[in-house]
Order: sequence, then C-alpha cells, then structure tokens
Amino acid sequence: MTTDSLPAAPRVLSKDDLREAVEHGTIRTVLTVVPDMLGRLKGKRSAAVALFERLDEGDGIRVGEACSYLLATNAAMEPLDGFDLTSWDHGFHDMGVNADWSTLRPLPYMPGTALVHCDAVDTDGAPIEVAPRQMLHRQVERLAELGYDVQVGWESEFVLYNGDRPAVERNIDYDLDLPPRLGDLLTHLEDALPDAGVELEAFKGEGAAGQIEATFPKGGVMEACDNYTVYKHAVKHFARRHGLTASFMAAPETGVSSGLHLNLSLWHDGEPLFGRPSPRALPTGTMAYSIAGLIAAAPHLMPLFAGNTNAYKRYATSHSFTPQFMNWGLDNRGCAIRVTGHGPSSRLEIRLAGAEANPYLVAAASLAAIAHGLDEKLDLPDPCVGDGYAGDAFTPLPRDLGEALVDFRRGVMARDLLGKQVVAHYGRAAQVEIDEQHREVTDVERRRLTLA
Repeated sequence: MTTDSLPAAPRVLSKDDLREAVEHGTIRTVLTVVPDMLGRLKGKRSAAVALFERLDEGDGIRVGEACSYLLATNAAMEPLDGFDLTSWDHGFHDMGVNADWSTLRPLPYMPGTALVHCDAVDTDGAPIEVAPRQMLHRQVERLAELGYDVQVGWESEFVLYNGDRPAVERNIDYDLDLPPRLGDLLTHLEDALPDAGVELEAFKGEGAAGQIEATFPKGGVMEACDNYTVYKHAVKHFARRHGLTASFMAAPETGVSSGLHLNLSLWHDGEPLFGRPSPRALPTGTMAYSIAGLIAAAPHLMPLFAGNTNAYKRYATSHSFTPQFMNWGLDNRGCAIRVTGHGPSSRLEIRLAGAEANPYLVAAASLAAIAHGLDEKLDLPDPCVGDGYAGDAFTPLPRDLGEALVDFRRGVMARDLLGKQVVAHYGRAAQVEIDEQHREVTDVERRRLTLA
C-alpha cells in the first residue's frame, strides 16, 4: 500500500479510536487541557498508555489533577491571593480534571499527539462554577431552557512580528501577494487545522502592518470555543516554526487594534430565528429582544469582554473599526453590534472583544445578556444610522478597566446574570491587572518623563 492510498486520519477521535491508536503506537501522548481565565490551553502531556490504565481503573473521565491556581492566576502564571477558589490560605490545593471525550482530536502538527478538552471539578466532583467552560455551559443551558439553540462563528485578528517589527510593514488588507514566509505559514495552518477538527472559512490580510484575520463557519457554541483554542495554539506553534511571533494583543501598538468578533444566531428545532426579508429590514421578535439585551447588559459585563488594561486602548481610537459606544446598526462596522447576513443567515456580529479575549467568557457574557433581553422582552433602542462614532445618543464604553470593574462589582446586573461567585472571581482578576499596571514603570513613562 502506498502512502497516497492510506486512509486519512480521523479529524475527531472516539475513545475507542484513541485506544486503538495507542495500541498501534500512532498516538503516544495526550494533551489533557483546561482553558484558563485568559482562554489559554493549560494542562499536562499525559503518556497515553498510562492514561488508559488510570481510566480503566476509574470512572472513564477523570484524567488527572492540576493545581487549582490554573483558574486563579495572571498572564505570568503567578500564584495570587484574594480568590475564594484557591490562595495561599487554601494551600493552592488540587482540582480534578475530567475529560470531555467529545472534544478528542489528533494534532497533526505535533506527531503522535492527541488533545482533549477537560472540565475542572472540585474534590467532590462538582463543576467549578468560575471555570470558563462551566460558565459557558450554564448560559447554554439557560438559553436551552428558553427554547433556543445557539450557533456562532468567530472572526479572529492577530499580528505577526519578526523580532520587534511587523512581519510585513504595510497595510495588507485583502492582499493576495503576501511574502512567501507568511504565505507558507498560512498554507501550513490551512493544511493542519482541518485535520485537527477545526474548519476554516478563510484567512485574509487585515488593515494593519502584519495583521491577519481568520474566519470560521458557524457551529455549536461550545464546539466553536474549543476549536478556537486549538486554532490559537496552532497559530502560535506555526509562527514559532517560521521564526515569527503571533500577537493576539487587543492593541499591540498605538493606533493598532485586533478584535475577536462573535457572529451569533439563535435557532429552534433546526430553524433560524434571526431571518429578515431584506438586508435593510429592521430586526423584530427574537432578534430584536436579543439586541436589546446586549445593549442593556453588555456594558455591565465588560471585564469578560475586555479583562486587561491593554484591551481598553483598543477602544481609544476613533474610526478604527473598533466600537466606542454601546450601539447597534444595520451592516455598520462602527457599531458594537452589527446586524449582518441575508435572509435566514442573518446574524449579530458582536464586536466588543479584543483579540486576547477568552472566547468562553465572551460567549457566556453575550448569551447572558441575550437571555436577559428575551426574558424581559426589552424594547429595541433606535439603531445608529451613519457614523457609529458620532454617539452622543449612545452609552459610551468604559474608558478603562477600572471604570468597567466598578460597574461589574457594584451593579446588580452582573450578579443577577452570572452569579456572585463569578463576579467576585473575575472582579478579583481585573483588580490584579489594575494593581500590576499601577506598579509597572513603562517605556512610555521613561521616554516622556526622563527629561522633565
């Protein structure tokens, strides 16, 4: 049998597929991963043979333990105090790690390796409510109770750097003549991601130097978030292999912004509920209530859309295709909520989050706000017509994380929609970010004030 005639490796594995691959030696390592508060995949490289021995002796889902600080830390992975989940007072105890076997997949860019997303549980096996996947589970369940299924697709922007300079030092928006190094990187991603169970719609050059956008087809919201984390892992992996760095900062440079846009629609019994007779038709019914809920609630949930100080610098530049007001409009890229699509494919494009955002938190906050609009049958505010930045009639987005945190902690909206545990946990995470920035002396300060 020639190599060309070998059957293709399955893009999604069952546990039996994995056991067979382990027995044949084609998979030797399983990455057992938990998304952390920043949406990064954290976990262990588990020896596949030893993993199955533990599974055979247990309940078939517990794949190990991990220090609970994975859900109570910052970007630098520092153990932090002040969290109810874990701290020095709690001794940074372990949490259980339970595999969600529906997410099992091979990683073709890491030969002999598979990956499975896991859920964090406490010592009694109960879900940890502040874990990002669990937060999204809760909101998906809430929408299901109301009779709705959720379909989403992501739009993701990032900037490629060669050292401290953009990999292409010009606007590459819609450019089909990219330098070979970038073209090769994108080709490797296009080859690898489908075999890891991640379907792409397109890559394109974006409007800043070295900036790339990836778009994804719609699918179930949890699957879309899981797939997004694998995509981001792969982008960083291939960038390093090409001698580049992929930055998912919301504002990687002054005047440059990278977003993570959530395209969302609601369905019932397999039928779309956001359909409109024409692209200029105003939303009604379920779609109108959903937009109204986002307009009313999202400003109170901003630490889940933008959880660090850099994210708010993305909102600072007018006419940057980044919203500055909590407004909505028909096919208007200057608004926070863009109504787009045609006929039954009509959808909401929620443009609040920066590229660094945790997809589970963005989706959970969006669904919580939409459920609020559906529950209360809120009236739809007037759309923004024309310039989305001429927003005297609209609520401005918070100027910084401190302003967002005050509303998140003190207001009733976040507690009512997300629960006290979530507000306390992510409020503490935001405060840690603010405190760190207050202590840090920056290059900008040194440049501007040395001669003062």
